[in-house]
Amino acid sequence: MEDRLKQYLKSYLLLGGIAGFIIIVDQITKLLVRQYLPLNGLWMPAGLEWLIPYARFYFTQNTGASFGMLKGFGPVFSVLALAVSAGIIYYFPRIPAEDWTLRIALSMQLAGALGNVIDRLLLGYVTDFISVGTFAIFNIADSSITVGVAVLLLGVWLQERKKKASQISTEPPALPAEVVQTPPDEAKE
Repeated sequence: MEDRLKQYLKSYLLLGGIAGFIIIVDQITKLLVRQYLPLNGLWMPAGLEWLIPYARFYFTQNTGASFGMLKGFGPVFSVLALAVSAGIIYYFPRIPAEDWTLRIALSMQLAGALGNVIDRLLLGYVTDFISVGTFAIFNIADSSITVGVAVLLLGVWLQERKKKASQISTEPPALPAEVVQTPPDEAKE
């Protein structure tokens, strides 16, 4: 019982550490944007103005999902994000310690979900401010969710590759069908 409790605490420290760090960075950047950039205001550090057509900081308020989709559905997404967060928190200690990609991916997804829920609950909207090309404007929490999905896909790919490699090394090589089959005339002799 005590070993299991230690395992749970270690798992939750990892989850809380990764997610907590990302949430703090997300909330600080959003606070700075709200304090120093007017709504629909554009900013770029001095000397980097030439990047404005490609990347810039642009403050907008998002009442929808990640990347500005489904505007006006904020309360629905808050409930969904809280449900997903509860699922991650429940499931996380059951993930084997060796499955580091799944642990990192879920920590990042938890951070992203909670980072945006904090905005929705406190402000009624999500602060978005990173604008790249013609892509939807997003924030650190959105990025965390997206990178978390990429890490999850990487983990699945690595596990499949490892599984195939272990099957190849443990199975005897298959012989071609013509070598295995014995002609009926030779079998009677």
